[in-house]
Amino acid sequence: MRIALAQILSGTDPAANLQLVREYTARAADAGAALVVFPEATMCRFGVPLKPIAEPVDGPWADGVRRIAADAGITVIAGMFTPSGDGRVTNTVIAAGPGSPNQPDAHYDKIHLYDAFGFTESRTVAPGREPVVITVDGVGVGLTVCYDVRFPALYTELSRRGAQLIVVCASWGSGPGKLEQWTLLARARALDSMSYVAAAGQADPGDTLTGSGSGAPLGVGGSLVASPLGEMVASAGSQPQLVVTDIDLDRVAAARESIAVLRNQSDFTRADAAESVG
Repeated sequence: MRIALAQILSGTDPAANLQLVREYTARAADAGAALVVFPEATMCRFGVPLKPIAEPVDGPWADGVRRIAADAGITVIAGMFTPSGDGRVTNTVIAAGPGSPNQPDAHYDKIHLYDAFGFTESRTVAPGREPVVITVDGVGVGLTVCYDVRFPALYTELSRRGAQLIVVCASWGSGPGKLEQWTLLARARALDSMSYVAAAGQADPGDTLTGSGSGAPLGVGGSLVASPLGEMVASAGSQPQLVVTDIDLDRVAAARESIAVLRNQSDFTRADAAESVG
């Protein structure tokens, strides 16, 4: 399976960001990818009020993503914000396929909120409750968002639900050691779940964004694909770029047979995992 990671730098204009989705999706399709993964907050970067930006998953921005997927003939996964009903928004990823009956039209709401490193996402964002696995060209693909990557139980649960590839859409916060943590965590979750992990982050804005003073996570780059054995398959630098790589799904079955951590989990571990994902 050929996949692509679109490491973009979102701005505050959803229409301009949708155009970025169109441009990078066309490039991914031209490269032969079946799936392109965009970061968290593709619709609008963090650091600005999100409630005025949020739209439902059947609204115009999400429909724009669906049209892009249909036009390009590949599945697109991208981060957006949707109204939560309680005055906050939900941090959502939409998965839109090219339109055949076997392609996805689904979404996932981020379960684990980023109340860490001086930022309190839960003040403005409501948590999701349910893990989501979609099917792309017959392959189970789990959906996760950013801070989720620090919670191994979600990844093992997605594997149990049929995921062979798990995507992480992120706008990772900067700071000492944070890029190294991002890389380490993505590779560790691949080992935990015995799955490929495709982690697409926002590019590093450098000194171009100032003034929010909120500690909002704006991105560090470093998008990567990790194998079921935690190996680096492909990676990006800090700037906007498209990463295209092939993954060998036979390696998922081989890794699960060889190491068998999913099969060897105790009942206690499974109960703890079920509780942690709601």
